[in-house]
Order: sequence, then structure tokens, then C-alpha cells
Amino acid sequence: MRFLLVEDHPIMRLGERQLILNAWPDAVVAEGATLAEGLARLAETGPFDAIVMDLALPDTTGTDGVTTMLRAAPGTPMLVLSFNAESAYAARLLQLGVAGYLPKDRAGDELVEALLRLVQGRRYVTASMADHLVDLLGGRASHSLPHQTLSEQEYRVMLAIASGQAPAQTASTMGVSVKTIGTYRTRLLNKMKVRTNVELAKYCLQHGLTDEV
Repeated sequence: MRFLLVEDHPIMRLGERQLILNAWPDAVVAEGATLAEGLARLAETGPFDAIVMDLALPDTTGTDGVTTMLRAAPGTPMLVLSFNAESAYAARLLQLGVAGYLPKDRAGDELVEALLRLVQGRRYVTASMADHLVDLLGGRASHSLPHQTLSEQEYRVMLAIASGQAPAQTASTMGVSVKTIGTYRTRLLNKMKVRTNVELAKYCLQHGLTDEV
């Protein structure tokens, strides 16, 4: 088996690597501490049977890194790890095309099980998240969150605002005009039912979204 592990915390990366090797003693585990390093390992030694990737990396903003890696490795199942509460945006990541999502505090117990599912061509989420997704699909999720209604572009602008990023920088990153960023901001404020950037940042903090930035 061949795995690509992209994780910026050295201790976490070492632990995750050891869990993989305990389950697959002959596995090849390529490592990267940033998105750039992960992409380099992919180009140098890919393809891989599965990719394990931290959502919050030093050189990428939130789901942008996930999207970039998915495009670079089409067809390779990806498991995303994060310290954030899974209900905040796990569904969004699955919609983007990841094969699994696992909170880091569950990795010690469930990483191997998750990877077994992925290499078998299946998806993986925790039991609690599976229940939440069933509720969402059935329209029964009374705790559905406002940010889950945002488009991908609106979502990216929300995270940029929450991080204090200037509109011009956000526009440059997204490849659009500052005026377009303003349009996205107006739309997302209406959808989120908040009036100011401060209220929006507070919402992101309360729902564990700021670590994506």
C-alpha cells in the first residue's frame, strides 16, 4: 500500500505514520508538512492508494488546499483530518469530493478503520456524522447551520472576512474584482442573517470555522 500523509504538526504526523505502518508494515508513506510539499511528493512518488491530509496547513486557506490536492490526484481517495467540530463543515468537504472526514481527536482510534474503508472504495465518517448526514438528506436536521447554505465562493469570502483579510487580497486570491467580493459579502451577510463583519467573525469562531483560514 502507498499513502501520502500531509500534516504540519510533527508529532501528529509521526503518530499517524506509525498507525499506518502498524496496520500495513510494508506500506510506503510519503510525507509533507505543507500543501506544496504534499504536491511535490505526489509528483515525485505518486500515485498513492490514499491521501491523508490536514485541513489547516500553513500555505493554504481552508478548503482551497483540499480542492487543489483533489485536482492533482483525481481518483485517489482522500481522508481529511481537522481539530474542528465535524458538523461545522464535514458535509461541505464530502460534497467537494473527499472520501472521508475524521476529527483529529478520533484519529488514534479510527484512522486505520477509515483508511481501510477508503482503499476498499468506500467513504468514511464517524457514526455521529453519519446520523447528521442522514438527517440533512431527509430534511430533518433542525440544527442545520446557516453557513451550509453558502455557495463555495461565498464560503471562501466568509472565511477571509473572519480572518481579517483585506478585500483586495481576497479578490487577488480568488481571481475576481474587489467589486465582486463586495457582492459576495452582501449575499452571505443576508444568508447568515448578520449585519457586520464582526458578527460574522464571531459566528465563525463560535462554530469552529476559523481554523480553516
